[in-house]
Amino acid sequence: MHRSLSVILSNLRRWLERQQPSGLAILSAIGVILGLITGAGVWFFKQMIAWTHTAAYGWLGGALNPLGLWTMALLPALGGLLVGLLWHYFVGEDRYHGVSGIMEAVALVGGRLEYRLGLVKTVAAALSIGAGASVGPEDPSVQIGANLGSFAGQKLHFSDDWIRTLVAAGVAAGIAAAFNAPIAGVFFALEIVLGEIVGGGLGVIVLAAVTSAVFTQSISGPQPAFRVPQYAFHSSAELPLYLGLGILTGPVAALYVGALFTAKDFFHRWRAPVWLKPAAAGLTVGIIGIWLPQVLGTGYETIDAIFNGQQMTVLLLVTLLIAKLVMTAVSIGGGFPGGVFAPSLFLGATLGTAYGLVAQRLFPALLIAPPAYAMVGMAAVLAAAVHAPLTAIILLFEMTQDYRIILPVMFAVVVGLFVAQRLRRDSVYTLGLARKGLRLQRGRDVEVLEGITVGEVMETNIVTLRETYPLATAADLFARTRHHGLPVVNDAGDLVGILTVQDLEQARNENDDSICTVGDVCTREMLVAHPEESIGSALRRMSIRDVGRLPVVDPRNPRLLLGVLRRIDLVRAYDLALTRRSSLRHRAHQAKLNAVSGEAVSVEEIAVEAGAACDGQRIQDVPWPRDCVVASLRRGRRVLIPHGDTLLQAGDILVVVAEEQTREALQRLCQG
Repeated sequence: MHRSLSVILSNLRRWLERQQPSGLAILSAIGVILGLITGAGVWFFKQMIAWTHTAAYGWLGGALNPLGLWTMALLPALGGLLVGLLWHYFVGEDRYHGVSGIMEAVALVGGRLEYRLGLVKTVAAALSIGAGASVGPEDPSVQIGANLGSFAGQKLHFSDDWIRTLVAAGVAAGIAAAFNAPIAGVFFALEIVLGEIVGGGLGVIVLAAVTSAVFTQSISGPQPAFRVPQYAFHSSAELPLYLGLGILTGPVAALYVGALFTAKDFFHRWRAPVWLKPAAAGLTVGIIGIWLPQVLGTGYETIDAIFNGQQMTVLLLVTLLIAKLVMTAVSIGGGFPGGVFAPSLFLGATLGTAYGLVAQRLFPALLIAPPAYAMVGMAAVLAAAVHAPLTAIILLFEMTQDYRIILPVMFAVVVGLFVAQRLRRDSVYTLGLARKGLRLQRGRDVEVLEGITVGEVMETNIVTLRETYPLATAADLFARTRHHGLPVVNDAGDLVGILTVQDLEQARNENDDSICTVGDVCTREMLVAHPEESIGSALRRMSIRDVGRLPVVDPRNPRLLLGVLRRIDLVRAYDLALTRRSSLRHRAHQAKLNAVSGEAVSVEEIAVEAGAACDGQRIQDVPWPRDCVVASLRRGRRVLIPHGDTLLQAGDILVVVAEEQTREALQRLCQG
């Protein structure tokens, strides 16, 4: 398929070179074609999910059913085994995985994705969802559109900005086809992938989303994703209840994000074959699914049942919420490819319904309809998990086609997002990037200082002053330590203020040293920092007030002193930032090589170990395997373009472009 599309795009490129139409006309035409192909691709992906589900739970499940109900646990495990083998043999270590990978590629390498793996990933995702893994279909749908957009842009030799626009258009088309929600698709591409509204490119994104939605509706019908009865916002007296729901969705979303990455870390540390991990995750999900089958797959049937009044107890709903949260983390952490949208909608629906049932019993006069709270909970949890409030609001409206409840939806979304951001700074998409030292602003600006936290560079060997000390003792301590400001603590060790040299000089000129104590003259209204906040944020606060140091305190206990951030510590932060920036440039260079290398060529990042065959050797003297090129070299915080006379040293990180079969030979050369 890629070869046929490549031929078509090559002919199109030659035609464009002859005709030379305007750039906007070119992008608009490609946007329409991209939306059409993405819609068809997502429709086919949904069919693969249905075929897999029928094969697993219809044919195979029917054959195993006489052996006992326990055999149902084997179906997700078998699906996990197939996914693991498929991933191991055809994908390997995937650099740009999921929406986070698309965001990283757009920010670092102009949207150049490794589109050759798209078909295999789509098949693996269909196997995952059809076999019962607790993941959603939207992430693979987004990847279908993004890969097609990147493929078209690269084959037509477009600029980075044009490729980014086509990737965003493909993302919007993917969401539009997955949920029959073109407007939400546009906002998702702008909020999550690009991070900004892009002039002429906005029209291309809208065209792709609308075309994809039109194709989807012509094939599957215009009905929304969920069948929602008529629910209305009865009274403004309900707004405090929606406020309470919004407050609850924040911790649930923060816990959801944390659980996903805790599970990823667990499976990463587990020393088992990579292809076996999805099978183990599938077995875990299958065992829980014996008693709670609602947690299997996307969970859309359960959401539909909630909307249409199926009776469920509060205990069952809370149990489903906890089970879905944990099983989604196990599924994604174990290696099942899939999305986080559908599980977050399930969490919001169960949380909102349980909350609505309790409110209905407590306030019978308000005529509360629990399914209305389910709709609001869905939008609030989604917004709090992915940090995309506009997408969540519009998505719910388009999926339900119900505008009357939009006011409480907006209210709960804003409250839930506010609470979630206070509990966990990063979203489900940005946390993985932040853990790699990458923070994005407006979708493309990489601000490395924002990735350095106060806790990484603060001084923890703290010299303090007691508030009972006389000023003479403080002056002596300043002279001995050469500090210009010190935190002041009470007898219990709690932070109560800060004393600077300027404070001391002024107090000694105006008062008697023998009478005044440190506590009498220290500044008690202080600016403080927290260990989890970025250096950039702390630096801005220091600049506004022109202070040279900030006490670092526990955010849960502002009197507990953890360290001190001084201007001299900012020098270390800057040095660390430079190192990380070099690492990002190195990684971007490697990613571009991956994007343009052929199918039989791999791009390896290899460290030169002490005592290795190439340690201390010039590149031209090393017996590299045939058809092997050392593309770049990272030494400390510098990224070098190597030459034949470049001397290799232990600790160098090499990016090597070579054929797959040379990997072992390269490792022998570089390992001690």
